[in-house]
Amino acid sequence: MGLIQTVDPQNAQGEMKAAFDFFEKAIGTIPAPMAMFSASPALFNMQLQSLNYFMKHPTLGFPLLSSIRYLVAKQYDYQFCTGFNKAFLQKQGLSEDDIQKMSQDPESAPLDDKDRAMLTFVMKAVKAPQSISQEDMDRLHAMGWRDSDALDAMMHAGGMITASILMKTFKLDSAC
Repeated sequence: MGLIQTVDPQNAQGEMKAAFDFFEKAIGTIPAPMAMFSASPALFNMQLQSLNYFMKHPTLGFPLLSSIRYLVAKQYDYQFCTGFNKAFLQKQGLSEDDIQKMSQDPESAPLDDKDRAMLTFVMKAVKAPQSISQEDMDRLHAMGWRDSDALDAMMHAGGMITASILMKTFKLDSAC
């Protein structure tokens, strides 16, 4: 049990209950960060809006987003989301070897060149934000990415960092 009181899925109501039911049906579990956010209904709804935004994103696809989540979670030793997103990567056909290589070098990620460029950019920024230069942005632009795509990808990565810190703070992070 963590340090904050979360909503038991059996007692959830309204939009929260609908979301919990959706997660159970779609992926077989309620993601731990969503369970955590249930302690604050307003934050829970904001997180749902964010999930919906990224699920329907016109340019950042599921393979790229799950790769971002996995690598950021691994970088921040965020146990739940490391395991959770590794499972998503494996369901997409990545082998243990593919995932290991990607963890060591995002440029070896089994993504198309455009998505690999974005993943590499995001991980460089996560590790050393001050190191990002105009040349990095020019590389993204040359691959067809817009500034809004870079901002959205970084927001997605930042959300993982935030959730990692919150899960650890409130003693809710556990392996998937």
